[in-house]
Amino acid sequence: MASFETISEQRCFGGVQGFYRMASGECGLPMRFAAYQPPQAANGPVPVLYFLAGLTCTEETFVIKAGAQRMAAELGLMLVCPDTSPRDTGIEGAADDWEFGEGAGFYVDADQPPFSRHFRMYSHVAAELPALVEESFPAAEGRAGIFGHSMGGHGALVVGLRNPKRFRSISAFAPIVAPSRVPWGMKAFPRYLGPQREAWLAYDACELVRREAVDSTILVDQGEQDQFLARQLRPELFEEACANAGQSLVLRRHAGYDHSYYFIQSFVEDHLRHHAGILHA
Repeated sequence: MASFETISEQRCFGGVQGFYRMASGECGLPMRFAAYQPPQAANGPVPVLYFLAGLTCTEETFVIKAGAQRMAAELGLMLVCPDTSPRDTGIEGAADDWEFGEGAGFYVDADQPPFSRHFRMYSHVAAELPALVEESFPAAEGRAGIFGHSMGGHGALVVGLRNPKRFRSISAFAPIVAPSRVPWGMKAFPRYLGPQREAWLAYDACELVRREAVDSTILVDQGEQDQFLARQLRPELFEEACANAGQSLVLRRHAGYDHSYYFIQSFVEDHLRHHAGILHA
């Protein structure tokens, strides 16, 4: 059985909200994650929904701010939230910039030193953490979905598109859909993945959907007052890519909403219902 330890557990809406630490072979360091087990998990395996958070966030951010446990308890969904990067890496400068390094792993497997030692968030999220959850928690086999916000929305789209057999449902809040073409990605990708843009495309949802269209509908919500909309997020690029690829997409634009967790709180129920409709089918 994979090695992990319990940091804390609290009763929540009839279920259990827990925080845990695992020994990560991919990242070579301890990695934290949160898991909400709904009340139905006491009677048997339930579907699992993974949430990937954005820049500067941790495994606690969604758990504390989104208000998702009530609906997860109603729908019988386990919520699993990994951290956004390895921590205390000892890499010089890795904790100095909110857009890069610790807290900003971008859900890629870095192959450029010194980051290649620890920044393997893609493999951690796509394979290592789900393997532990499936082995150690009451997780229903073959019933997992993934969603996320901003950098985590990018991660959810990439991980979901590249692993459709493991993740049957995908959604995102204000995702970075084309990191190879926007400042956040163009800042992080060369340092994680090197200068060759071809390597970046393996982590670009607009490129992946052309190669990896999935059977289920992808749900994306975007606030029209999002301060990062025009420069960093560019949802219209993903909309165009999905249309060209024949990928079913529901892209909802919301007047007056920004990039914050107030936006996520407002529509998280819709996302949980989207995933539940697929994972319980």
